[in-house]
Amino acid sequence: MEPKAHHLIIGLFTLIATAAALIFALWLAKSSADREWAYYEILFGHAVSGLAKGNPVLYSGIEVGNVLDLRLDQDNPGHVRVLVRVEENVPVRENTRAGMVLTNITGSMSVQLSGGSKDSPILKGTREDPALITAEPSAFNSLLTNGEALLTKAETLLTTANNLLSEENTENLTAILRNAKEASDSLLGSRDQLMALFLRMDDAARRTAEAASRVAAVSDNVNVLLQTEGKSVLTSMNASLERVQETATRIDRLTKVNEGALDSGLQGMAELAPALRELRNTLRNLNQFTRRLEQDPTRTIWGGPTIKEVSQ
Repeated sequence: MEPKAHHLIIGLFTLIATAAALIFALWLAKSSADREWAYYEILFGHAVSGLAKGNPVLYSGIEVGNVLDLRLDQDNPGHVRVLVRVEENVPVRENTRAGMVLTNITGSMSVQLSGGSKDSPILKGTREDPALITAEPSAFNSLLTNGEALLTKAETLLTTANNLLSEENTENLTAILRNAKEASDSLLGSRDQLMALFLRMDDAARRTAEAASRVAAVSDNVNVLLQTEGKSVLTSMNASLERVQETATRIDRLTKVNEGALDSGLQGMAELAPALRELRNTLRNLNQFTRRLEQDPTRTIWGGPTIKEVSQ
């Protein structure tokens, strides 16, 4: 009789547990049905990978509803319309923003509502006429969308880096580094000469600066001289040139007036040329006689040789 009693107790316990679970499920369903919901249609302008029916809807991180349906936009298949329901007491406003966030590491996504100022009107919607909310692209979604392009660029970058670090370029880089090291060692070895050269250059620069200062001073003095005495000199020169011009004008006028007389005078001077030549010979002979007279007066006067005329 004992085995039959044990089976009866186990069967009774199983029946009571099943009834309790059924009652709890009915209560939970009734509680969910008794809630009042507001319905919204969120328009996504990008892919909604990871989002599915039944995924939660969050408002500032708190679950306030779930996803009911997803469908492509008939006018633009690149857009997705997601129907969600949110508890009616949640203040979804016209400036409330919508997006997607990662729910877990499996890639499941949730709809995230955020923002909304107090002065913005409350947004209401029904199942038949849901209110429209335009979603904003999230950083995570942008990363997923641009992941392929980023991977392509990364692959191109790695390929370029691999080509850059080829064996030939590595040898060239090694040679460049070796030459740079030798050049630096040579410079360190010539440090004293370089310091002496720099000192001489510094001294030359200082002397150049002094010479430039002196030239500037001389230039200033010349400028002052030109501004003061130079003006008077130029004025005097101008007056002299005017006088020379007047004199030249007068000589030209006089020459034109006395042109005939000057021609006659020149002809007379041509006729006087033989007489002047004879006079010059006479003066030369007289000069010789005077010199002899000074040297030996007695012989010259009393018994000297006759003075010969010097031939031309």
